[in-house]
Amino acid sequence: MRTPLTLAEILAVLNDQRSVPELQAYFGLDGGTPRTGNQFERLGGSGDRPEVRNVITAEDLIAIELLSVRVPPQTALDLLQGRLGRDVSAQLAVIPTDVGLGDEGALAHVDEKSHADRAWRLLKRADGIGWVIAGKLLARKRPMLVPVYDEIVSCAFGTRKKFWRWLHGRLREDKGVLVERLTELQIKARVPEEVSQLRILDVVFWMRHRSQHKGYRCRGLRPPNTDRSH
Repeated sequence: MRTPLTLAEILAVLNDQRSVPELQAYFGLDGGTPRTGNQFERLGGSGDRPEVRNVITAEDLIAIELLSVRVPPQTALDLLQGRLGRDVSAQLAVIPTDVGLGDEGALAHVDEKSHADRAWRLLKRADGIGWVIAGKLLARKRPMLVPVYDEIVSCAFGTRKKFWRWLHGRLREDKGVLVERLTELQIKARVPEEVSQLRILDVVFWMRHRSQHKGYRCRGLRPPNTDRSH
């Protein structure tokens, strides 16, 4: 069974010379055409702005389509004007927008049976959503706290269950060196400050592994020359 990447291995991926060009290519900062996902957090002025932070909006549904997933029409209507939307809003109302994963106390907001976990489970059970779309919707509403997470990123990290808890630990490990490195990469690649550090991490790993991913047979992403005992 594969084990999740260590902090040293995560840093090795980020420190690779490809990371800055990949970020620039994704966000269209190299003169090329950006990927549609570059607008995921920023579309319409963000999903966590005060007037909409506790409700799923049509902009949110369009934003996740920029990441190549789509909520079925009937479920979309339920989110916009039905019981599902009201239930999710009740959970969002208790989740802060100014706490980032890795911050002191952040784990209580994303751990099992937290309000974010309850919102994720409500969404995941809805027709045509599942764990990937549920996570992307929550990442749109709380970009500092909930990471974008799909099959490719899961495979790259070697994780699946309790990913939020695992990533929170890596962000706090070794005096927050991962947070520092993500900030450095964002500045060096000139990615707009409105993009969260969690999204920087997601984009680097998605870009690095997307062309090599082989589905359930994939062995994941293993950076060379790293110490597994870190």
